[in-house]
Amino acid sequence: MSSALISRSPDLSRLQNEGYELNVVGARLVVHHVPYVTASRTVEFGSLVCDLTLSGDRTAKPQTHVMHFSGQMPCHKDGTPIRAIQHSEAPQELAPGLQVQRSFSNKPPGGYADYYSMVSRYVEILSAPAAALDPSATARTFKPIPEADADSVFTYVDTNSERAQISTIAAKLQGQRIAIVGLGGTGSYVLDLVAKTPVAEIRLFDADNFLQHNAFRAPGAPSLEQLNESPAKVDYLARIYSRMHKGIRPYRERLDGTNLCHLDGLHFVFLCMDSGQTKKQIVGELVSKQIPFTDAGIGIQQSDHHLLGILRVTTNTAEKHDHLEKRISFAEPDDDAYSTNVQIAELNMLNAALSVIKWKKLAGFYLDAEHEHHTTYSIDGGMLLNEDIQA
Repeated sequence: MSSALISRSPDLSRLQNEGYELNVVGARLVVHHVPYVTASRTVEFGSLVCDLTLSGDRTAKPQTHVMHFSGQMPCHKDGTPIRAIQHSEAPQELAPGLQVQRSFSNKPPGGYADYYSMVSRYVEILSAPAAALDPSATARTFKPIPEADADSVFTYVDTNSERAQISTIAAKLQGQRIAIVGLGGTGSYVLDLVAKTPVAEIRLFDADNFLQHNAFRAPGAPSLEQLNESPAKVDYLARIYSRMHKGIRPYRERLDGTNLCHLDGLHFVFLCMDSGQTKKQIVGELVSKQIPFTDAGIGIQQSDHHLLGILRVTTNTAEKHDHLEKRISFAEPDDDAYSTNVQIAELNMLNAALSVIKWKKLAGFYLDAEHEHHTTYSIDGGMLLNEDIQA
């Protein structure tokens, strides 16, 4: 399927977004799973095929109103043929593997304005009798669409961006090489969000295994059998998100002073790791290489049988990094009086979302009005505070 042609053609995009099963074979549009009634008054499904009129890399106004059909002669709900659209009964192979048995003709005054109006009209004519016999019969299946574009980072088409008409904005993230350091609660949610973007590569760094407690602060629901395998975090998560994104690169190792070469060539890094001297080395390397990053932190305490605390996202860019020393703790966890190991899924998820939103602001996906480089969220008061504003 030419996903590029569909994404650039508003009429084809609209059909796809409304759930029709489309693909393009050569210069022909094929619409699958169109319900119709047979002469024996059963509901079957066929395919409509039409020639495409193109203008460069997108569709133009259809030059023909004729539709080919793969299937039996469509009938009214009483089993009598729909003669009004009958055009020819000439079986032929339009392309290798693309067989049709007949063609239809239904021309409105002035012809069809676009392929959306043409397809939706023919589908209406064929499927209305089928819906009268079987109300569940529909051509709008919203079936997942495999991605045939070899250059795409996704294994199936991003119909969400197409449906929301933000493909041009989402394209600002294309080509970026991203790293996530630490695949615990926050890091795993960062991966969940970044894997849904068209970045070129996502490098995952973590040396630990995915254990039972991780299941309660990460996205998804692993089975008991998966937990019994005690897989590496990076391998477990890479298997899941590689179903969607082709650019997942797992590294079962902990970044330190010996392997910081893995950071070369990156456009952005999400630090989701414990404090300590290792983090200090990584931060120093990123600052020296002018690689922007966010560092996420959570401090949770118990008080009077309640939990309270603060979530933090600190951002580094080439334009501003003089605030890092006062915002990021490099104390070893055992020496940090404020360090706790309380992690709750929704807090990890929120911290990840704040980090990803900031990255998307820097990329121009979201409007960045304040250019903040330090954001905190206080749980008990629900207060979101931006500081360290770039001049």
